Amino acid sequence: MLRGIKIALFAAAFTLAALNGAAAADASANDTARLLAGMTVSSNSPLARYANDPAWKQHAQYFNTAWKKLDDGQLTKVRAWADANIKNPQDTLYYMFSGPDFLYADAFFPKAKTYVLAGLEAVGPIPEINDRTRHWLSNLRSSMNTVLNFSFFITRHMRDQLHDSQQLNGTLPILYVFLARAGYEIRDVTLIQLVSDGSTKPVDHSLRGRAFGKAGSGVKIDFMDAGGTARTLYYFSTDLSDPGVKKTGLLPFCEKLAPGDSFLKSASYLMHGYNFDTIRDFLVERSRTVVQDDSGIPLRAFKGDWSFRPFGNYLYPLGIFPNTYQPKLKEMFAKAPKLDFGVGYRHRPNESNLMIAVKNNVKLSQ
Repeated sequence: MLRGIKIALFAAAFTLAALNGAAAADASANDTARLLAGMTVSSNSPLARYANDPAWKQHAQYFNTAWKKLDDGQLTKVRAWADANIKNPQDTLYYMFSGPDFLYADAFFPKAKTYVLAGLEAVGPIPEINDRTRHWLSNLRSSMNTVLNFSFFITRHMRDQLHDSQQLNGTLPILYVFLARAGYEIRDVTLIQLVSDGSTKPVDHSLRGRAFGKAGSGVKIDFMDAGGTARTLYYFSTDLSDPGVKKTGLLPFCEKLAPGDSFLKSASYLMHGYNFDTIRDFLVERSRTVVQDDSGIPLRAFKGDWSFRPFGNYLYPLGIFPNTYQPKLKEMFAKAPKLDFGVGYRHRPNESNLMIAVKNNVKLSQ
């Protein structure tokens, strides 16, 4: 009889765990994003029961503190600078070499309707919360440490942290956190694959449980701002070098959304060489405004009629990026207005630089 009771209790516990797991799997992407961001979810959410878990409370406390520090010391200043200096923003923002950095894409270009981000980092599966997730929250926090403190991701560090996490891997958990903390509501998330003609096709939903890393793989996130405006974020995992970018369909995809604006930050000076001419020339030809630090498009590549506005202080690039110093840029920045925030590899405010390049003699959308 005792054995029968034990079996019954085990069966009940197993059933309850299964039901809880099924309920968590049915949670909305928005609730998942809010929980990953250390934010509250509604009391009727399948994820509400996790709010009292000590690991989640610690996670929430970390993000609450980190975001207040980041917003007070950095993002508020970035938004004020962008509002004062970036005029006639386009509906589309191209942010190449971005990784999952929606944080700064949104801070500099909050009026964009469509964001196109691209980098080498894998998309990963669509996040799902369950009882095991609590063990990987520290990996998520660690993967975001440099962007929260220095404004850029260290790709290898982020990849190592997320690769070790059996659940929260790829860029999607980070994108979720940024969207939730920016106050957006996620409405739909779809894994997609680029086709060579620039179209996209949805990926089999069974890939939710494993990494999604094929070249040209991506995600489409439909979200809504506080005013009810529908917006879209695309992130593509792809090689942006000349051989790579010509294979995936990324440029035909971006062409359909042109003209746009471009944002470039901590881009490893890749477009200063000669293996990234294709993506560089596309951005110059299809952008109305380019906002970048000196690691982006070299001054010599801005063909046509452009106006340039420098901000901050242009110093020699870090030693790990040889042969990228631009004497003409030094002259341009000689009397540039100061920046009151840091951005890019030289993340201290008195060392950072930004340039706004505006294409002249074109009709800008309002």
